[in-house]
Amino acid sequence: QVHLVESGGGLVQTGGSLRLSCAASGGTFSAYVMGWFRQAPGKEREFVASISRSAISTSYAPSVKGRFTISRDNAKKSVYLQMNSLKPEDTAVYYCAASRTEDFNIVEDIHGYDYWGQGTQVTVSS
Repeated sequence: QVHLVESGGGLVQTGGSLRLSCAASGGTFSAYVMGWFRQAPGKEREFVASISRSAISTSYAPSVKGRFTISRDNAKKSVYLQMNSLKPEDTAVYYCAASRTEDFNIVEDIHGYDYWGQGTQVTVSS
């Protein structure tokens, strides 16, 4: 069982930056593929980024590619999301998630994740 806690959300102006953190406890963090998702009001939760166990591979949603960077520190049992050039459409609750998959290095499907954090609000003002 893995417990995930996100932090770092807040209010930022268009063009600004935020760095989200997700701290894990329990389980073997380095064994999990990690991901970030977001959910805006009235919309379904959507994939943002994923990172492989060793951090060699990453994947991004087209809407954030080139602006967001996912990273992880297995020694600190943490995954991060650096968000630059933020836009109002990035406003959402951001969730980190852990996947126990042994078959894939990257997971983009929401159903492929086994553990979720409680989320952190990111609001981008225009």
